[in-house]
This record gives sequence, C-alpha cells and structure tokens, in this order.
Amino acid sequence: MMRRVLPAVLLLTALTGCGGGSANGDDGKLSVVTAFYPLQFISERIGGDVVSVSTLTKPGAEPHDVELTASQVGQVADAGLIVYLSGFQPAVDEAVEQNGGDRGFDVAGTVRQLTAAEADAHAEEEGGHAEEEHGGNDPHVWLDPERLATIAGELAARLGKADPEHAADFTARAATLRTELTALDGEFKTGLANCARRELVTSHTAFAYLADRYDLTQIGITGIDPETEPSPQRLAEVAAEAKEHGTTTIFFETLVSSKVAETIAREVGAQTAVLDPIEGLTDDSADYLSVMRANLTALKLGLECS
Repeated sequence: MMRRVLPAVLLLTALTGCGGGSANGDDGKLSVVTAFYPLQFISERIGGDVVSVSTLTKPGAEPHDVELTASQVGQVADAGLIVYLSGFQPAVDEAVEQNGGDRGFDVAGTVRQLTAAEADAHAEEEGGHAEEEHGGNDPHVWLDPERLATIAGELAARLGKADPEHAADFTARAATLRTELTALDGEFKTGLANCARRELVTSHTAFAYLADRYDLTQIGITGIDPETEPSPQRLAEVAAEAKEHGTTTIFFETLVSSKVAETIAREVGAQTAVLDPIEGLTDDSADYLSVMRANLTALKLGLECS
C-alpha cells in the first residue's frame, strides 16, 4: 500500500479557508471529526446530542487508502476534537499532524495492540510490509468488544476535557456502552464455545483481535492490507491448511473483492460467507453492534458451533 501524501496546495487551501480550529460548529455543538466508522460509532454514542460528529471515510469506502479532499482537511483544521487511529490511514495521520494541533485523540495509545507479526505471520513473505505500513501494529482493535469499550471510556474522558459542562453525561454514556459491549462479548464467548473447528480462514487478515479474544486461529489468505495480492505459494498453503482442518467456509469481507476467497473455496470444496471487519458500513440501518452479531451468526454457521 503506497503512502498517500497530501499535496502542499491542498493543505494551504484548507488552512487559508478555515477559521483555525474553532471548537464548535454552526449549531454551537462541539465538532468531532472521526477517521472511520467504528470511531464515528463510539463518538456518536458517547457524545449524544451535544456533539456534532462527522467522518472522513465515506460509507462503503475502503478506509485503508482513504485520500482527503481540501474540504476534509478543512474539517480537521476546524474540529474541536479529531478521533483517529494512527498507523491505519496515512492521509489522516498527516492531516492531523499538519492541522490538528493538540485536538487530536489517537485511540492507538489507549489499548495494547497486536504487532503485525502477531496478527499476520505471512506478512513478510507475502511482501505486504505490514509492519512498516501500520506502524508495526495491527490496527483492527475495534473487533474486540472489550478493547473498544476501553477506547470508549478514554474517549469520554477526552470529550469531558473539551466540553467540561457535559463531562458527567459523556462518562455515563460510556458506561452504558460498556455494558452493551460486555454483553456482546458474552454472546461471542457463549456462541463460539463449542465449535467443530476453530480455524478461521479469511480473505483478509483483519480478525486477529477477534480470534485472540475467542480462542480461534486465523488463517489469512492476504495480509493486513486487503489490497495485497497473495502469491501462488500462499494460495496453495491456505488450500492445504483448509483441507487439513476440514474447512467448510471461506470468509471474505464486504468492501473488497471476493475473488480470492472463491478461488480457495473451489479448490477445497467449501462455500463462502461474509465476515465484516466493520471498517465501513454498507447498510444505513446497521450499526457496530448489529454487524458484530451478524458476524457471530456467520461464524457459528461456518465453524459449526453448537
């Protein structure tokens, strides 16, 4: 994945066209700019009706390689708080560094991240350079509900500093969200406790946190970067592992092509199913919680859990 560098003229346009970081929007609410969907979700849930939340990644867009427009860089420059995850979206990291001042809240520092090597043992051999591209870590922390609850609690504290008048409300909403996420975690633990297989064959190595949390073994066809093309050798290795474990379902994600997963499925006589990394929504009626529960249903069917 190539690093996206914001042109200097774009940054200049944003800075000269904006007021230099006013905390409130036209509606008087604290303006919170989020990098991509899971951060938008927790910001909306914790901020409630006293913050105005926007996102830099459009619905249905693949967030890894997002490029920002001048208008979006302006959003960053004018925001009261910018919620992002460093190492995941280079263009966002650069915009925050150039225009965010002390208003950036980097959630990467709130929980322990798995290293790219821990998450994707095949990254180096596949030429994905995952450690360099993602700051040495796997960014998909939100797929562990408990980690996301911790991030939400830290976000509530940061919102409270930006808007002290509503700090208690932010804390209360974060506690409510933690209760919901803990319940979701319990559903996964119960639902995945007894399965015929514990090997999770995925097209994109995005599920290391989920696998780590629920005692599954992730077998990724491609690496952390979904655009990495697997080598013929890697395809053969995954097919062999899938056959060895009696895999009946190869999982692919919503925002990238299913071609690679279908290739392996044909090779081993398996079916394919969607496992959503929740990097961006494709259904306006869904949210993080409903998509995670859809993932649980898919996993129980694909791994034959009782």
